[in-house]
Parts: sequence; C-alpha cells; structure tokens
Amino acid sequence: MQKQVIQHLSSQDEVLHSIIKEVDWPEVNSTHNVFHDLLSCVIEQQIHYRSTKKTFAKLLAKASLRDLTPDNFTRFEEVMDDVKLSMNKYETIAGILEFFDLHSPDWLKMSNAEIKEALFTIKGVGHWTTDMILLYTLERPNVFPAQDYHLKQLMSQLYQIDSRQVIAEMKRIAQYWAPYQSYGVKYLLAWKATNKRKKP
Repeated sequence: MQKQVIQHLSSQDEVLHSIIKEVDWPEVNSTHNVFHDLLSCVIEQQIHYRSTKKTFAKLLAKASLRDLTPDNFTRFEEVMDDVKLSMNKYETIAGILEFFDLHSPDWLKMSNAEIKEALFTIKGVGHWTTDMILLYTLERPNVFPAQDYHLKQLMSQLYQIDSRQVIAEMKRIAQYWAPYQSYGVKYLLAWKATNKRKKP
C-alpha cells in the first residue's frame, strides 16, 4: 500500500511530490485508544502525536500510566491539578467519561460518518477533535482536517493560497489526494517537523 500511496500523491500534486522526496514515510505508532486520545486533545489542545509540549505525556508519567482508560482514569485525575483547565474543558472531560460509561462502540466497524455522529454527542467535541481521532487513532486513510490551524498555515504557505478562501482552496487541493488524503496531511506535517528540527 505504501508504494501505491506514494505513486498516487506524487502524480496528483507537485508540492507533495517534492516533499515525498525529502521526508520519510510518515509512520505513526497509534494507540488505537479513542478514550486516551480524546483526553489528549482536550487537555493539551493538541493530539499527543503532534505535541511539542508533551503535557499529556508528562501527566501520564506522573500517574504511572501508559494507556489511559475509563477504568484507570481516577489515577490520572489525581495529577490533573498540575495543569490549569477551563471549566469548559472539565465539562468536556465529564462528557467523555459519561459517554464511555454508557457506550462501548466497536470503532473499527463504524464508518467515519458514524464515528463523528457518535462523538459529536459529547459536548465540546467538534470537527477538529473527531478528525484527529479518525486520522491518528483509527488511522482512516481518507481524512482531511480542514479546521486544523497548523495545516491551514502550512498549506497557505506552500500552495500560496489567498487568505480570503483558505478552507475552500485547501479542500479543492486535497480532493486530488483522495482516497489517501490522510497521508497527504501526514506528509505535509512531517515535512514541517523535519524543517523545524533543521533550523538552528
């Protein structure tokens, strides 16, 4: 599949073609743990695969946890005073706990639309968070998080997009990546991370 993805993206997008020659295949060691990654998105305002502050990872380490689950959340809760969270975030965390108390979804058998519909029932969980879950946690191949701030910045720069029509133009460009939009996104973000490390 890797070869097929690379050939498709390279043939459809000159920018990605150049990037693919520069950076390695964007491998992600996913937790496949929706509860864990939802909490990461809420607490850190970033999913931990992309985090530079490592706030969520530090909290896990302090609680002596590797994978966060509803069953061990009380241990994690004991160290949450180390970060300042808004009331809205506490409400979202409470909503996540309630959701997993009431439901045990088989995420792998659900479509992207069904997953979004389920997660949108949690107050405070929106499009960006659900896209991160689909993209990184469940590793769906054709996800394009148009609301992602860093992706907007990056694509605006690389594709010289008019600031008045960023989202529409991003979606137009990403249409050519289908059915592998997720890999296009991951390549762009990997390129950004690689270039950031190169800077003195």
